[in-house]
Amino acid sequence: MTVTIRDAAPADVPEILRLVHALAVYEKEPDAVEATEADFATALFPESGKPTTRCLIAETAGTDGTSGTIIGMAVWYVTFSTWTGRNGIWLEDLFVDPERRGAGAGKALLVRLAEICVENDWRRLEWWVLKWNEPSIAFYRSLGSVPQDEWEVHRIDGAALKELGAAGGS
Repeated sequence: MTVTIRDAAPADVPEILRLVHALAVYEKEPDAVEATEADFATALFPESGKPTTRCLIAETAGTDGTSGTIIGMAVWYVTFSTWTGRNGIWLEDLFVDPERRGAGAGKALLVRLAEICVENDWRRLEWWVLKWNEPSIAFYRSLGSVPQDEWEVHRIDGAALKELGAAGGS
């Protein structure tokens, strides 16, 4: 099976959302996805301005040489490091359909992201991985990734975010 990596196009949005739902099932959060096709279209392909988010698509070649089946994605955005003074990439999600794993799509997506970093003189390619996801951790380490265990992830969302956001007016 030949895998091709390309930038996402507006017509890919339904497949991107399908992959996001499949990722949620894989990560044991099948009901957690709130995003809609409209949300992805706005983030990836805004009517004005630059996109805030980008996506790479992994697809197999069709039997006649045309594009084939979308089997994976990498959703990412540009970050900035105050320590390096340079941008980098935050990989929000990398996912390949489970029945298509082992054909090199995941590695090809990461290779393309690394190429984008190198092409732009960006210094980092970073992401999170769930601690129980041992197959992915082993895969990432095989490519040279190093866990950043000294950092603790924090998040504010939901009611706490609304409360904090409203604190500015008091």
